[in-house]
Amino acid sequence: MSDAAKRDLHQPSHHVRLVTASSLFDGHDASINIMRRIMQTQGAEVIHLGHNRSVQEVVDAAIEEDVQGVAVSSYQGGHVEYFEYLVQLLKENGAGHIRVVGGGGGVIVPDEVARLRESGVTIFSPEDGQRLGLAGMINRVVADCDFDPWEIGSPSLEALLAGDRSAVARAITGAQEGELDEATLTGIREAAGRRRVPVLGITGTGGSGKSSLTDEIVRRLRLDQQDKLRVAVLAIDPTRSRGGGALLGDRIRMSSLDGDRVFFRSLATRGESQVPAHLDDVLSVVKAAGFDLVILETPGIGQGDAAVVRYSDISLYVMTPEFGASSQLEKIDMLDQADVVAINKFERRGAEDALRDVG
Repeated sequence: MSDAAKRDLHQPSHHVRLVTASSLFDGHDASINIMRRIMQTQGAEVIHLGHNRSVQEVVDAAIEEDVQGVAVSSYQGGHVEYFEYLVQLLKENGAGHIRVVGGGGGVIVPDEVARLRESGVTIFSPEDGQRLGLAGMINRVVADCDFDPWEIGSPSLEALLAGDRSAVARAITGAQEGELDEATLTGIREAAGRRRVPVLGITGTGGSGKSSLTDEIVRRLRLDQQDKLRVAVLAIDPTRSRGGGALLGDRIRMSSLDGDRVFFRSLATRGESQVPAHLDDVLSVVKAAGFDLVILETPGIGQGDAAVVRYSDISLYVMTPEFGASSQLEKIDMLDQADVVAINKFERRGAEDALRDVG
């Protein structure tokens, strides 16, 4: 794309958050992966769910993530029913403001495109792609979703304290954006201060399997406690230095989020730090909302990073057996500060040696 064309693109003035996925029974994820990458380059924070996702999964993610839009590819058929039910379920859950966009190449014929547009779904056809180009189509999505969710409605303190997930999601947005009024913020902090809610901080190198381990911990907690605990998971991923977008992809690893006992929220760092600004207030929101445990997962870290310790009651450092010479362990600050060290992917060669060296 030329520099002139880039200048003509809409530049978002808000933090645009989008859920992307392929529809149920659809294993074709090449197109949605291309689209979400372009969204990221245009400054969007993308919560990617992967392929074969049901309407309920998409709606649950959209509400908890407090997004402005949902983008779904559907090449498998059944798209009319899928998209219409998606719009219906969003409205039933008080999220009718969330934009719904989709595509399916020639699978979605012109009559169906017109019907879905009447239902409130923006469908991009192959002709749209030829006329606008990929960047042009995505920029229309970004522009349409460039609004402040806070203007749709702010959560009441009563709803938040009752654990209403829409109120929790919107309050997290308000905390991140600094939009919570002083009275509400004071009420949240006081309510959080009255409850003793442990925070498990999980950090480690990129690709060490933090999200998969988080999912396994949540699954076993639910089984062990007969689903009596309410767990909030806050998963942080880095913001790209170029463009300001982010891939928030930890949900794709989670298979234990069904039901109302687990609340999951993806957060972008939105800056130079390892953790986002206002993280203290975000933690206060989920504590005040009545969760019994908070799991805080950070992005992949380097040798000298240990920011998670400040926010955690118990810190878990996740690593793999591949760390180089044993002298490299002396450079990892988290090995000194973590309460627990997990050597993940233990089936790999050298795992026994790693256990000896770390221990």
